[in-house]
Amino acid sequence: MANIPFRDLRRQYQAMKPAVDGAIADVLARGRFILGERLEQFEAEFARYCGANYGVGVGSGTEALHLALVACGVGPGDEVISVSNTCVPTVSAISFAGATPAFVDIDPVTYTMEPGLIEDRITPRTRAIVPVHLYGQCADMDPILEIARRRGLHVIEDCAQAHGASYKGRMAGTMGDAGCYSFYPTKNLGASGDAGIVVSSDRALAEKLRALRNYGRTEGYAHPHKGFNSRLDELQAAILLAKLPHLKSWNDRRRQIVARYTQALTELGIVCPIEAPGRHHVYHLFVIRVTDRASFQAAMHAHGVATWIHYPVPVHLLEAYSDLSESGKHLPLTTSLASQVLSLPLYPELDDHEVDAVIAAAKRSL
Repeated sequence: MANIPFRDLRRQYQAMKPAVDGAIADVLARGRFILGERLEQFEAEFARYCGANYGVGVGSGTEALHLALVACGVGPGDEVISVSNTCVPTVSAISFAGATPAFVDIDPVTYTMEPGLIEDRITPRTRAIVPVHLYGQCADMDPILEIARRRGLHVIEDCAQAHGASYKGRMAGTMGDAGCYSFYPTKNLGASGDAGIVVSSDRALAEKLRALRNYGRTEGYAHPHKGFNSRLDELQAAILLAKLPHLKSWNDRRRQIVARYTQALTELGIVCPIEAPGRHHVYHLFVIRVTDRASFQAAMHAHGVATWIHYPVPVHLLEAYSDLSESGKHLPLTTSLASQVLSLPLYPELDDHEVDAVIAAAKRSL
């Protein structure tokens, strides 16, 4: 019987042990742990990788979204349009800013925000749109940006699962006012703890973000803004610097695995993810759809393959967001999809024999 974990972060560390250990030792030897040279270097290199002018390292992907919203002037009394088919941090960030989430349903193929439904959710209180580049694929950004320009709304991209993804040649995070990345350890580019960044080509916005992450401070004891404590520390920045040159090859390996999964599983009648025209999917997750998910997942487990569900409960149905449950009547696809999606193991360190074992288990589990 196979023994395939859903993910195994130890494999990447073992492959990169000398570089990661060296990066950590260098920071310790320098004795500068907050807002130092390694952070500045990583901010510049990651922004360059994305094609943005500025990068502002923060404490997490959630804080990247939160601070970007605040920097764009979103606050209490405002509404922010997003999706309920996402990980809860997307919506937590909107709540942290004091705003109210307003959900739209999703595209039936990509599972990302359906642009055609946005207009109906706009009210006089709407200030921003937060499209989520879900599972590694960008949302359909051109119509979203057109609506935002016409209606005077900010666009803040949730890129937590989209490191290296692109839309019509434009990198995730560079199309709206700001792009917000998480470097949670499981991401395509993961730190060894919490970390995040906001990328933007708007200088004034970047400067405000730098102040907001550090108590609203600009220089000395000048605090023109009420800010927060949300800084990407030097240790995480150094680790990310060591890993960034490998991101493309890791994404390429993900795509290789996905090609094998898709060819084999589609023949079994399993609904596999689709890369939409004009988009470059980096497959943070490989999310299939199966009708009898519980039985299929139990059978996969019995055959030694771990799976996960992303996400079993839409945000508007979570207890903490019960005040948003009424929005469910606008989200039929989001609600139905939650009962069918299942994620299979996908990480660059999976070898071909393990990929074959996952496919074989799927065949036996139907």
